[in-house]
Amino acid sequence: AHVKTVYTDVDRLRHMAANLGTASAGRIRVASTPAIGLEVLPTAIASFVEQHPGTVFEVETLHLDEIGDALRESRVDLGLAFNPSTGPGIGIEPLGVGRFVVLAREGDTFGGKSELAVADLAGMPFIALNSRGPLGQALSEYIAAQHVELNVVAWSETYHVARALVAQGLGVTITDEITARSGPAAGVRRFRLEPALQFEVGVLHLDSMPLSVSAGRFAEHLGTTLGQLLGGD
Repeated sequence: AHVKTVYTDVDRLRHMAANLGTASAGRIRVASTPAIGLEVLPTAIASFVEQHPGTVFEVETLHLDEIGDALRESRVDLGLAFNPSTGPGIGIEPLGVGRFVVLAREGDTFGGKSELAVADLAGMPFIALNSRGPLGQALSEYIAAQHVELNVVAWSETYHVARALVAQGLGVTITDEITARSGPAAGVRRFRLEPALQFEVGVLHLDSMPLSVSAGRFAEHLGTTLGQLLGGD
């Protein structure tokens, strides 16, 4: 086990040296979890390049633990994640706070309500989020605290898949509002979840290595883009 650890550290050091050699001031390397990478990140990159022509981006879609590894290997400059947790040598800067929402088919009116509780979903086909990720864990604990038995017909690790299943008429789901606001809204209706359940979006970076000027500017730009998305109706 000790030898394996040594080889892993040496391999990571070799990757870090190579990645540091390829980094440049006009290149921004970003890793993002899938839900953020499908809407927020592309929107932010497009508007940033418009303001800063010549900037080159490298984008990876990774899970939270993989983002930490990519940062430690200096493969990326910054990472984006929901409810990120700190790890050895990793710093976190908050970008914004969002809410969980209920997604249902366009024809599901729930008696004209604009806010729904978990109890309102009892007996309906429910698409659950896998509890392995930070958002899934938070939602699982929230639902358990409501003491309501839901009729789970499908589990999804990818939030956009859960949204797509709702659009196909399979059932209802509870997901983050970034996913809810991403992509075409045809066939899906959004309701506020009460009591409110919030999540945080954060930028991850290496504590030991300050961000380049370009990467720092982009992190600020991401916060603005996220605020515009979450500030919608």
